[in-house]
Amino acid sequence: MVDRKGHDAAELPAPPWRRPRKPPQFKRQLSQDLIVETGLRILDAEGLDALSMRRVAQELDTGPASLYAHVAGKEELLELVYDRVLGEIELPERDPSRWKEQLRAYAMEVHRVLIIHADLARAALANIPTGENSLRAGEYVFGLLIEAGMPPREASLSMDRLSLYIVGDAYEGSLHYARMRAAGMTDRQEYFESFVGQIAGYYRSLPPGRFPHVSKHVDDLVADDGEERFRYGLELLLDGIETRMPPGRQTGH
Repeated sequence: MVDRKGHDAAELPAPPWRRPRKPPQFKRQLSQDLIVETGLRILDAEGLDALSMRRVAQELDTGPASLYAHVAGKEELLELVYDRVLGEIELPERDPSRWKEQLRAYAMEVHRVLIIHADLARAALANIPTGENSLRAGEYVFGLLIEAGMPPREASLSMDRLSLYIVGDAYEGSLHYARMRAAGMTDRQEYFESFVGQIAGYYRSLPPGRFPHVSKHVDDLVADDGEERFRYGLELLLDGIETRMPPGRQTGH
């Protein structure tokens, strides 16, 4: 290409002391959904301690004040993130004749989702269901127990204790996950094998005269992994709930 005087009109290279121009970046319009999505991404990648309104604002290339038009603060952000995650739970149609089977499947599904989003369980412990997905899950469990014949108050208490067990177990897992990150490890299986190995070695070193059963049965003490232990505790709870069902409704498979 030539200019009007016949000279080469090719664009000149930028001098080396000038910064290269960045292509224009168009920000996504700020919204509550975008803030929640960003908060969840930070929580999954960096853990709960890294999540703050300032950190979310930094990720979205904006000021923290601009977030408060959509989210009241970190506490509300955590509630919204938790509710977003509960939306991942799949709930089948209630079948009171199979209440125990469905309650077992529900507990395993919630536990699976919380384990995926490891640190979220820490925020879920004191969470009271008010979001759409939280209420959807609560209605499912509460309705299933009532339709199976359990009085509403018993159903309320059963639901509460079951939820606490699920979240509490996932919370313990999140603490191990935090220790794993602090140790610079990325493989969960490798971390737990190392952790359990250290515990087993310590138990074997205990004086048998003072701790005869612990030192003798170390293999049994550390035999089951986290999921197997969760399943065992879940069956204890389900069996206990079953004893509260009216006669004839105790077998829900």
